[in-house]
Amino acid sequence: MRVQLTSPLDMHLHLRQEDMLKIVAPLSSKSFSGALIMPNTLPPITTKEQVLAYKQDILNAIGSDNFTPLMTLFFKNDYTYEFLKDIKDEITSIKLYPDGATTNSDGGVASFDIESLRETLEAMSELEIPLNIHGETTGFVMDREAEFIPIYEQLAKAFPKLKIIMEHITTKDAVEALDRHPNLYATITLHHLYITLDDVAGGMLHPHLFCKPIAKRPEDREALLKVALNAHPKVMFGSDSAPHPKNKKEAPGCAAGVFTAPIALPLLAELFEKHNKLENLQKFISDNARSIYKLNIKNKEILLEKKDFLIPDSYNKTIVPFLASKNINWRVMNI
Repeated sequence: MRVQLTSPLDMHLHLRQEDMLKIVAPLSSKSFSGALIMPNTLPPITTKEQVLAYKQDILNAIGSDNFTPLMTLFFKNDYTYEFLKDIKDEITSIKLYPDGATTNSDGGVASFDIESLRETLEAMSELEIPLNIHGETTGFVMDREAEFIPIYEQLAKAFPKLKIIMEHITTKDAVEALDRHPNLYATITLHHLYITLDDVAGGMLHPHLFCKPIAKRPEDREALLKVALNAHPKVMFGSDSAPHPKNKKEAPGCAAGVFTAPIALPLLAELFEKHNKLENLQKFISDNARSIYKLNIKNKEILLEKKDFLIPDSYNKTIVPFLASKNINWRVMNI
């Protein structure tokens, strides 16, 4: 059995910097045609010069691969219309992090008072720049996303022309919010379609499954599976692939992040085939994102075949991937 994908996109990807960037960027650029690159670097990407420099670093790392880095800006509530108009052609969206919510998010938004955000969000609305949000509060870890839903809805009502992407949703609450507002969209990761909190900490602790937002309950995973497998037009794939060195994962104070980039397409094919939904994979992995973001991406054909593949135990002896050392049923055959 084979499936051909046209221009697969990863609409939420962490590529890090320096040596880590050089390792992981080619692992995405090999089989994806493009990705939305997260701006929570050190320092965060907040200027046009930083956007252009980071993009060039990525292009240098991927060599001749047919891959488009879709750049983002780290949200600040003092971006003016003039600043955003000048940078608009260099970015695809702007990413908002609540202050301290996840890796390298210090300096994010501390208050979601509408008036304090109005100037920037109205400018984004007028310029048609989408807003991506890491939607978690500082409450109890299992409730953080659900508690953030009213904030999504408040923003959606206050700025009806602004496309708002709920990043890496993990709950049925977020799934239910999708259809309540025409300007709410979402990305869904590979790992949240596969695991629940029980896989992370139900027996022995599995540090390479620890991420933020944390995996939730079986009923939450089922809600995610339903909209992903049926390629709901307002959801798209975003891996949130977040590499950390092995010694940062297998350590006290385990770093949050699951590394899925190199094996995302085969595992998605396996999942969609298991549920008899392979015909919807193209929409989930590319078509929906191109429609939502109005993207014009260079064509790239990826052939997947149902054939045994052993996931490596690590990449560059440094980064442990999701389901390391496991046999799966699909592999990338041709690019």
